[in-house]
Amino acid sequence: MPHPTLRVAGRSGADIVEARPEEFIPLPPGSELFCLPGRLAVGFDPDQGRFVPVDEGPEGEEAWPAAAFLAPAHTALLLPAFSRSEPRAPRLPLFAYAALGWLDGRYWAAGVRVDPDPRQDPPLFDEAAVREAVRKRLAAGAGNLLRHLGNCALVNHCAAAQNYFLGRFELPLPTSPQCNADCVGCLSFQKPEAGFPSTQSRITFAPDPGEIAALAVPHLDTSALPVASFGQGCEGEPLLQAPLLERAIRAIRASTTRGVVNLNTNGSRPDAVRALAAAGLDSIRVSLNSAQEPWYRAYYRPRGYSLVDVRESLKAMVGAGRKASINYFVFPGASDREREVEALIDLVEETGLHMIQWRNLNLDPDVYLEILGGPEALDAAGAAIGVDALLREVRAQFPALRFGYFNPAWGFEGALPRLREESDLAAAAAAGPGEGLGTC
Repeated sequence: MPHPTLRVAGRSGADIVEARPEEFIPLPPGSELFCLPGRLAVGFDPDQGRFVPVDEGPEGEEAWPAAAFLAPAHTALLLPAFSRSEPRAPRLPLFAYAALGWLDGRYWAAGVRVDPDPRQDPPLFDEAAVREAVRKRLAAGAGNLLRHLGNCALVNHCAAAQNYFLGRFELPLPTSPQCNADCVGCLSFQKPEAGFPSTQSRITFAPDPGEIAALAVPHLDTSALPVASFGQGCEGEPLLQAPLLERAIRAIRASTTRGVVNLNTNGSRPDAVRALAAAGLDSIRVSLNSAQEPWYRAYYRPRGYSLVDVRESLKAMVGAGRKASINYFVFPGASDREREVEALIDLVEETGLHMIQWRNLNLDPDVYLEILGGPEALDAAGAAIGVDALLREVRAQFPALRFGYFNPAWGFEGALPRLREESDLAAAAAAGPGEGLGTC
């Protein structure tokens, strides 16, 4: 329920800030609304010119702050404004949290669409059609990998897996049960003491290269935006399975030259990246939360590698004439600090990477603030210029650098305008009050 007099505020790092109207967009379909228990909402009182905590609703009812989990293809510009009301407030689940407001009878969120690609737009998904597609595919004969993807599609509601069964867009190819990092926000493995569960079940086996190729080849041959990607949220680090990946890539390329074979990775093993590029890997996407070693190490907790290796992996792909992207986990109030912006620009210059995917960091804001070293560590990195200003600064420095959210089908994107139109038509047909919104 919106407050009758207070204006929406936002949070940047540890600081409560005034929210600017230009930072908000209508809440995208497919977004979710979350309540944040054990916390007080904070709003801005324009009459008093100060931020005000909200401890109860207009009729004296219990009040919690709310936040938006933005639909795919969108990047948050502000965190929700809240303070802890309970010392032992539960840690928030592994989602990203954006500031949320209400105006003219609708929700608005602090964010921006960074990718026009419609591949995960909610109107393109029909639950009954997904169930039937999975049923038919598994009934025709399924190996371990296909059964795993069926679980991803039906149980975890993975849009990438659902798209595969619907015969389109990007095919996910998880391969690795192990990892060489201990990321604080890992989606597929969390120890009980973390205080929050993983959101996906990690794959428990390494699939056979033949089965990988059997899934990838027909998909690459027929999909309008043909991509097949190793490295998914339901696995560890695929570079630990580099020999398996190399055999699978060679098998794929022995049967088809169409489409893009991609690797989502932490970039920990540059030598393995070089070998995979030689085998036919077309693109790489390296995930990182920061271009600064201390912040990177604090979140990733790498074992046996460093940010230097990550940089070398990006350079290895660019040097091989392949495409290189980073999956940059945006956290308002940290990613836009002056020192971090400088480090990110240096990374782009040094590696020659082709794209930044502006993803949102899925983690309780207070947990992330704590692991980085608290407000003092953020302040030491300079002023926060705002995520929108960060985007403008990087664009000004690198006009040819691609911005987005998804792995591109490099060279096969003539179908995007038509697919975008289909998504818009589907959205219009499905529109209704509150369509696609979660509830507190």
